[in-house]
Amino acid sequence: MRRRNFLRAGSVTGALLAGGLPVAPAEALPQRLLPSREETKWFTTPIADSAAIPRFVNQLPQPVRLDGRRTNKINMVMRQTSLDVIGGGYGLLTPVWGYGPLASDNPHGRALVSTPGPTILARRNALLEVNWLNDLPNQHMLPVDRSIHWAGYPTPSGGGVPTVVHLHGGHTDPVSDGHADAWYTATGHTGPAYRTTRYRYENTQEAATLWYHDHALGLTRLNVYAGLAGFYLLRDEAEDELIAGLLPSGPYEREIILQDRFFYPDGRLAYPDKAAPMGGPSPSIIPGFTGDVAVVNGVAWPRLDVEPRMYRFRVLNGSNSKTFALRIRGQEPSQNPWPLPVYQISTDGGFLERPLRLTEPLPLAPAERVDLVVDFSGLANQEFTLTHDASSPGTVDVLQLMRFRVDRPLDTRAPVTGLPERLRKAPYEITRPATVTRRVLLTFRSDEYNRTKLMLGTVDKGPLTWSAPVTETPALDSTEIWEIYSTMQGTHPIHLHLVEFEVLGRWPFTAVLQDDGSLTDIVVDEAHGQKPFPTERGPKDTVQVPKAMVTRVKATFDKRGMYMWHCHLLEHEDHEMIRPLEVR
Repeated sequence: MRRRNFLRAGSVTGALLAGGLPVAPAEALPQRLLPSREETKWFTTPIADSAAIPRFVNQLPQPVRLDGRRTNKINMVMRQTSLDVIGGGYGLLTPVWGYGPLASDNPHGRALVSTPGPTILARRNALLEVNWLNDLPNQHMLPVDRSIHWAGYPTPSGGGVPTVVHLHGGHTDPVSDGHADAWYTATGHTGPAYRTTRYRYENTQEAATLWYHDHALGLTRLNVYAGLAGFYLLRDEAEDELIAGLLPSGPYEREIILQDRFFYPDGRLAYPDKAAPMGGPSPSIIPGFTGDVAVVNGVAWPRLDVEPRMYRFRVLNGSNSKTFALRIRGQEPSQNPWPLPVYQISTDGGFLERPLRLTEPLPLAPAERVDLVVDFSGLANQEFTLTHDASSPGTVDVLQLMRFRVDRPLDTRAPVTGLPERLRKAPYEITRPATVTRRVLLTFRSDEYNRTKLMLGTVDKGPLTWSAPVTETPALDSTEIWEIYSTMQGTHPIHLHLVEFEVLGRWPFTAVLQDDGSLTDIVVDEAHGQKPFPTERGPKDTVQVPKAMVTRVKATFDKRGMYMWHCHLLEHEDHEMIRPLEVR
């Protein structure tokens, strides 16, 4: 499908523009005439050729910032809008779902709905109340698999799209955590755990890059894919001192959310909609999603024009299932994955002890965040491309993500920034002794349609469904070590609500897998364990759990109530890889 056909098969507006307006050329890359068989096997309608989308001609958008430090209440609406995601002068508008402040909370006097949603700025120990208002349509814009355990429409014709907002990484009371069964619709239907749309964030944690996103049971993959995600930046005095002294700030601090998408030729989002094999449900959930178009801050393959100086980038992997191995490529071929100085300064929940100069590709799984300081000093008139380092054999892949072009003049009025020797006084460590070691499990079963269903459970009980009685029940104010055993292929990002944990490491193990999915005769090879990677030696809320390993994390559970833990590969989470977690 060539570039003109990408548009001709789409909207009337797109077809006219294809014949009448100049379009910036695509990046010179190996061209596919049609999407590959691997890409199309999940779709009933032909999808667009990603090679027709020009690269690095769209400017990277900056999300609108809402300063929650100046108010204690924000009214945020979820609504459908249309945005120019593809760009390049095509004139195609993509229907998306986004967040935006009500007109009464917006100095511009109107609801600016966008994806990603507005970045919320908050202050440590300062209460912020957000009223999350659902104004989504009656029916979903994407194909819904009604055979899985999901929030469900109240009527066959649709009674409004269920949604509920989770502040990912937030130290939040259970009523404001975004429980998967606390969903609600625009028409007033609610889930069994629903209590309110007004969420209270006490912000009782250190400065961190958090994010908010949809968490409705069995719909998270679709609602996030449609656009329901945004940043939440928490500040504190310790970060203030770092910014005042050295760290880049103001226009030199930018949020970056990395995602991957498919598109139909008319510009609409494409998501797999074919039936399951062997006469299964149609449409059917799939084991995992990887798109062929990089979408960064809601725009396909953007670029950012920068000054020759340091920048701070708060990077979030907001993809459904794609783990990126991040690196930067310069104009000259190089084996060095970071041909300019790049330093990691934080993990999910706060700062590292010291800035870490990156020398290897940086793996970033869905939901994980890092703060990177990139030094463009002395590199005027050069270009650098943020890329994904490796592809997965047999699957579609996104290799290029966005481009930095060092072509802006240095603003000499702005202070020269640098990096402090230390970011926190000591290495991040949970010093309280653990009173419980809990052994949980990543495993799989087949569902009634013979589809692989990835699940959580315990080593003693085997796989457990979302609705099975809760088994993870830490005592209030207790400290526990969780041993996460994986019997599955691949690496899974596991997220625990409420807590920031310390990653202790990973160890190979052997065990006997019983018919009921439980494990017996477990032998952990303590002598050949892996210490935490330098890139994860800070507060974490999401950890990568590889196959045939036991991953150990340590956390303190200091709020009573019902929470959750789950895989953050969203197709897995929606197909039962999610379990309740109750602090008693």
